[in-house]
This record gives sequence, structure tokens and C-alpha cells, in this order.
Amino acid sequence: MSKQKLDNLGVSAFCESMAMMARSGIQTDEAISLLQSGKTHTGGVLESGLAVMKEQVDSGSGLSAAMEESGIFPEYALQMVSAGEQSGRLDDILFRLSRYYKDQKTISDKLKNAVTYPAAMIILIIAVLAVMLIMVLPSFTDVYNNLTGSLSASTYSYIRWAYVFCWIALVVMVIIAAALIIGIILWNGKNRRSVEKTLCKIPVCASIIENLGMFRFTSALSTFLASGEMQDEAMEKSIPMTNCPTVEAKLQKCLSRMAEGHSIAQAAYDEELFEPVYGRMLLAGERSGDMESVLERLTGLLEENCSTKVDRLVGVVDPLLSGILMVTVGLSLLSVMLPLIGMMNSVA
Repeated sequence: MSKQKLDNLGVSAFCESMAMMARSGIQTDEAISLLQSGKTHTGGVLESGLAVMKEQVDSGSGLSAAMEESGIFPEYALQMVSAGEQSGRLDDILFRLSRYYKDQKTISDKLKNAVTYPAAMIILIIAVLAVMLIMVLPSFTDVYNNLTGSLSASTYSYIRWAYVFCWIALVVMVIIAAALIIGIILWNGKNRRSVEKTLCKIPVCASIIENLGMFRFTSALSTFLASGEMQDEAMEKSIPMTNCPTVEAKLQKCLSRMAEGHSIAQAAYDEELFEPVYGRMLLAGERSGDMESVLERLTGLLEENCSTKVDRLVGVVDPLLSGILMVTVGLSLLSVMLPLIGMMNSVA
């Protein structure tokens, strides 16, 4: 069993390929052989996994058992494929999984870009401020000391404000950079929950995380229902997919209402799980027997909403950091240039 997992794009590509071949009537063992003979873009992870899967399928195992034995697929994908085999809708489930992991990849890339550019700006600000404190400001200080004899006793002592501006900005930027680095390390490690709880206390970040959690939930719920799961079981299995404590708390309340006899759409509407218009859409879809397609539309809307919020956050953070850089450097340069302007006026 491999210890390394396929990334979201790799899982999406595998599921899409298997779905197309399954829909074309190609048997599972032959489909895996065709994937082995093709050129993969995921390196040795998928190749080694396919080799294990081929052995398992040849020995009589199903696709889900072979995928589990390979050890390269996430637990959610294994559950979905197993449910698809049991319900006889394997090709449909594989297509849904492909879209799900492709959407996850898209959102993940947006989140990475939302962090990468501000991180680069923070590094640039730190570098500029360090140059100001190490090279630029000392040079002006030496010039004024030579001209006035003592900077502290001169009328140009407000040059010290330049140092104050730069030091304050530098300390703040270093703290932000350290917090960002620690957050990324914890996010990629085993303490992701603690990072999410911290981010949920920040209104803008909380909105994005909750929206992302709802996207994961609706996508998982839609796939579970399509695989033939009962509503309460599909709901219970979809809750852990959110990776968001606040969303999980709301979903647990919905699950409690369902235990009292309410339908999933009615429970979601009563607990205001979605916006009112989305809640009514879900109710209408349930009454018309078309809830799966409504959930798919909701998933798409939630993905677009999440992407919009991330873009909006980046659009606010980038000018803010640029403004901090320009204001700090501008005030510092103004502080050191004013004495020079004063001396030029006195000479004139």
C-alpha cells in the first residue's frame, strides 16, 4: 500500500477516465490495463497504484476494494465508488467524483493564490524597510550630523520620525509574516482544525471558510444521494466532509430535525442552512423529485460564491499592503528630505 496520496487533479483525472470507459462498456480490468499503457502525468504515484489495482482486480476484487488496497485515494472517493458499485451507478458516481475533485482543485488553487501574492508583498515590504533602515536612513543621518554637528541637537531632529515609521512597519510586517508561515505549517500538518477555528474568528475569512464548507457538504450530499443512500445516512456521512466546525454545528441541528421526522430540505430550510432563495429551491426540488439536480446547481453556485469572495479578499488585501508600503516609505523619505529642503531654502 502506498503512503503517498494522489492530489485532487490526479483523482479527478482517474475518475473521469474510468467513468468514460465504464460508460463505454469496458470492463474494470481492461480499463485499468488501458490506463497503465497510457502516459500518466502524475508520476509514479498513479503508476504504482494502478499496478496494485490490476493485481487486485485480476484476483476478483471490485474497483473500490482495489482502490483501497492501492492506498493512493482519499477515503471519500473510496466510499463513493463502493456506494456506486452497490447501487449500479458506478459510471455516474465516477463522473460526479471527477467534477468534485476538479472543483476542489480549482478552489484550492484560488486559496493558494490568495495567500501567495500577499506573502510576496509582505516579503517585499520587509526587504524595502530593511534597506531603508540599514542603508538609506543612516546615510542621511551621517550627512546631517556632518552638517549640523549633532543630529539630536539640531533643528532637524525630526528625522528620527523616519526611523520610528520604518521600525513600526517592519515589526508589524515581521509579525504578520511569522503568523502566516506558522499558519501554513499548521494548515498542512495535523493542526488544521486549530487554524480554521482561528480564521473563523475573522469575519471575512469566516465567511469564506463557511462557504467552502457548504460547497463540500452539498457536493458530498448530492453524490451520496445519487449513489442510493437514504437521506439521513447521506446527511450523516456528508457532515465530516465540510472540515468546518461552524458548518458542522448547523448540520448537526439539521440532522436532529431529520431524526424528528422532517425531510432534509425542510430541516435545511428551518435551520436556515442556506439563503432563503436557495432553501426554497431545495424544497421545490424535493417536492418535484428532482433534488439531486437542485443540489448540483447549489454546489455550482456555492463554488462561484466562494471564488468571488476569495477574489474580493485578494482585491482588498493587495491595495492595502501596497498602501502600507507607499505610506511608510513616503513618510520616511519626507522626514529625511524636509531638512534638506530647509537647508536649500536657507542657502537661497
